[in-house]
Amino acid sequence: MLAESCCEQFTRRIMGKDEFRCVECNEKATELHRDYSNGILKITICESCQKPVDKYIEYDPVIILIDAILCKTQAFRHILFNTSLNIHWKLCVFCLLCEAYLRWSLLHGSEQSSDPADIIRYTKEWEFYRMFGLAALELSAFCCGVLWFLWVVVGRLQGGTLEPSLLLRALLLSCYGKVLLIPAVIWEYDYSPLCLGLIKMFVLTSNSQAIRVILNSSRRLSLMAVCFGLLSETCVAQACKKLPWSIQDMLTFE
Repeated sequence: MLAESCCEQFTRRIMGKDEFRCVECNEKATELHRDYSNGILKITICESCQKPVDKYIEYDPVIILIDAILCKTQAFRHILFNTSLNIHWKLCVFCLLCEAYLRWSLLHGSEQSSDPADIIRYTKEWEFYRMFGLAALELSAFCCGVLWFLWVVVGRLQGGTLEPSLLLRALLLSCYGKVLLIPAVIWEYDYSPLCLGLIKMFVLTSNSQAIRVILNSSRRLSLMAVCFGLLSETCVAQACKKLPWSIQDMLTFE
């Protein structure tokens, strides 16, 4: 049983959802809880597994976040199916800004200019915009690669159905691990390749778990999709490095 104050909070979190999923067995459900008189709620029991459809509606958001960081399937089902969490685009832009700043800092961290009229200062500003565009392009290549791979394998070869919008939302939300770049931005920590590599590995693991939850598929399929997306991202990054579009190079004539 839950108190009346919790009822309003849960209603706001799941508002607009017509269909839910059991976090334990992935079976569809029509409701997460039943509202009785005097503001008393009773959590719905799944008809398939005889467990609560969504135990997380009683949990504190911090507990849900910890379980999501641990890549628990139940936490991912709660977030992706049983909530109307629509911050994926804002989260995406925020993470891209952090990633762009890190790349820009690594590129120009050792260069300083105190002259406001120095053209190099404005060149550095444009370099930041270029880094943001490059990060956005790489993320787009990753998402497109994953969606194309799943469309071919699941949609064409296996005859299944895909929901591109739901998959895209899952991919963007599962990139939340990139917020770990924030401490590096704030405290200007030494950007060691090991630290950045671990963050990248965590993000890819979350991406794989999100795909697995959305499609209710095997771990092998989700890992293959992520690897193909990573390959697409790497190809785009390498292609962009070969383009002579550096503003500083264009403004420097020997």
